[in-house]
Amino acid sequence: MSGHSHGHPGATHRWRLRTAFVLVAGFFVVELVTALVSGSLALLSDAGHMAADVVALGAALVATRIAARPDSSGRRTFGSYRAEVFASGLAVLLMLGVAVYIVVEALGRVGDSPDVATGPMLVVGALGLVVNVVCLTLLRGGAAESLNVKGAYLEVVADTLGSVGVIAAGLLVATTDNAWWDTGIALAIAAFVAVRAVLLGREVLGVLGQHAPAGMEADTVAHALAAVDGVIEVHDLHVWTLTSGMNVATAHLVTSESVDAHGVLDRAMQVMRSQFGVEHATLQVEPDTHTGCKEVTW
Repeated sequence: MSGHSHGHPGATHRWRLRTAFVLVAGFFVVELVTALVSGSLALLSDAGHMAADVVALGAALVATRIAARPDSSGRRTFGSYRAEVFASGLAVLLMLGVAVYIVVEALGRVGDSPDVATGPMLVVGALGLVVNVVCLTLLRGGAAESLNVKGAYLEVVADTLGSVGVIAAGLLVATTDNAWWDTGIALAIAAFVAVRAVLLGREVLGVLGQHAPAGMEADTVAHALAAVDGVIEVHDLHVWTLTSGMNVATAHLVTSESVDAHGVLDRAMQVMRSQFGVEHATLQVEPDTHTGCKEVTW
């Protein structure tokens, strides 16, 4: 049985994702058409990244809906909370794909002198900056609580810098009459997007790999539990992140037979909540005469 259910931060911030999705999707169409008309690689790179934003925000929205849906199969004992992490992984892949595409396009322009229309670049770049700032304001409130929202937030951060890059490229091409400024800034945008993707990807892999949560050392948790009155030994301790804002833990607490197991359990649960912010800890209290754990083979 799945037991009691839990809330999750992603669902709380769904309205932020929904509003940002509408704004970004609407602007993407404008930017893509202008990029094709103007011949600007910087504008096209930003449009490509904006397309990744549309998909990533859409996936994030779907993920929060899936994560909030109750399990009817009886097999998903942790629910579908990991859907949000998978959506963040999709955002990483999209960002890397956009970066590679822009590099390929830039290399294809070697030896050419493309004609870049700077007027449309500047107008759309300025409009994109406004849209991105609005989206940043919306998503910043949930980025610290949800990896899913953080992935969307980082996408928009990169887009904001992309809009600044488009404006800079337009001004530089207009003043110097050198279209290579457009290509150079496009490559800079691609490099920034790739770096952000790698950093977010490390967080996603940390969750999927069931690493200890950031800022929480397993040895520190073990020592804190061992210090609980009545606990003789702690073993089989595991701490990991289920999804953003939901850290979980399991451990075996060895006590003497004369100790009140209920009291030990209550004190240990309080340690996990107050010191480590773990609301869902599964703790097995066992007497020191118990030998069953020694028979476990892994």
